[in-house]
Amino acid sequence: MESVRSQFPILRREINKRKLVYLDNAATVQKPEVVLKTIQEYYELHNANVHRGVHTLSQEASALYEQAREKVKSFINAESEQEIIFTKGTTDSINTVAFCLGEAYFEPGDEVILSMHEHHSNIVPWQMLAQRKGIKIQVIPLDSSLNLDLEAFEKLIHPKTKLVAVTHVSNTLGIQNPIEKIISIAHQNSIPVLVDAAQSVPHTSVDVQLLDADFLVFSGHKMYAPTGIGVLYMKHQWINQLSPYQGGGGIIKTVSFENTEYVEGALKFEAGTPNIEGAIALGAAIDFIKEIGIDAIHAHEKFLHDYVIDKLSDIKNVEIYGSSERKAGAISFNVKGVHPFDVGTLLDKMGVCVRTGHHCTQPLMAHLDIQGTIRVSFAVYNNVEDADIFINSLNKAIEMLC
Repeated sequence: MESVRSQFPILRREINKRKLVYLDNAATVQKPEVVLKTIQEYYELHNANVHRGVHTLSQEASALYEQAREKVKSFINAESEQEIIFTKGTTDSINTVAFCLGEAYFEPGDEVILSMHEHHSNIVPWQMLAQRKGIKIQVIPLDSSLNLDLEAFEKLIHPKTKLVAVTHVSNTLGIQNPIEKIISIAHQNSIPVLVDAAQSVPHTSVDVQLLDADFLVFSGHKMYAPTGIGVLYMKHQWINQLSPYQGGGGIIKTVSFENTEYVEGALKFEAGTPNIEGAIALGAAIDFIKEIGIDAIHAHEKFLHDYVIDKLSDIKNVEIYGSSERKAGAISFNVKGVHPFDVGTLLDKMGVCVRTGHHCTQPLMAHLDIQGTIRVSFAVYNNVEDADIFINSLNKAIEMLC
């Protein structure tokens, strides 16, 4: 653990003269030195635009960029690196699918099925499509434990259902949805599935061929890479069928004022100069994860999750939201009678960073009839000392507020 923690320079900081305890990892994780050095090295040694030049720097940058694509392909076990599209992040990836699929595939009256667990990023793009194309949105409800009601999901499917778009892991509750079963049910009805894997890819093994997902999206900054880089996995048949989301350089074979012919494969969806250093640094982040082992990371984070749940359960007036045997490193709770912002502010005074608010899941908050929650979430560099400091600080905050 000390070897892992030593690779994250920010963990040497103090907040309000206290040791930094960073438990806001579901929002973004801190970056290891290998990722930071990769970004610096790219600009110091290889900086050039990709796929456009015959000179040495351009060839080097292009090779590093495409090596990163190959690393992503291997990490999620895609069939081909040409199914890996680099984007700005999960939100950009979902918007790309919503536009490309929406324009080609949806007609007025068609429906898309979402779930009550969804982040705003997997709600708003479909609402925008609904405004453009006159489609309808259906929502998978929750059971009493706040898990998805799969019986209700099956009843939502009918001939007008054109897509299921659902999160793999709830960013608010940490509940891992039975995505394999959801995809199986959808595919039995010839319905494609988009999986929001922003909260699963950093924490547990994801195999897109095993899942048989049509689209899968995630962000680099939640898996030790920089902000502004993300991935859209698109199964090869959709790559071939769909037209680009944006036009511009880098995606064309030929252009005249009368017509444009696009390149084949992933580059068709990467118009303009991409986030080159971000993609290369994402490759370095994947190397970092693989060196530790995704299964080891999952086991470590599950231990911390269970440890904190046990401690929270012993604190009077703490209400924990969502229970499931399948969790991925996030816990949402409230202190009865106390606003979550007040708790979060006092924890920050004690050096503890947590997330407070609606976590971009306002429909879920409305379902729970609350304004927001306090969320703690874990990464590979968190340890039992972090957990104990958090629990002790929370107890002090409750004493002050109650």
